[in-house]
Amino acid sequence: MSNTGGEIDPKLLEILVCPMTKGALEYDRAAGELISRKAGLAYPVRDGIPIMLPDEARQLAE
Repeated sequence: MSNTGGEIDPKLLEILVCPMTKGALEYDRAAGELISRKAGLAYPVRDGIPIMLPDEARQLAE
């Protein structure tokens, strides 16, 4: 089972927002993460599925 990203549907990216801030997300294809700069969190994408749980997110370095 792959633990890395895969592709995300561009239409899905248009409607997804950070569950903490309701702000925009950036897709980091290389890291397989959705980045919320406002919250300082990176949400993992597993097998093309964004895991939008704050408990699963990683803190971004300052």
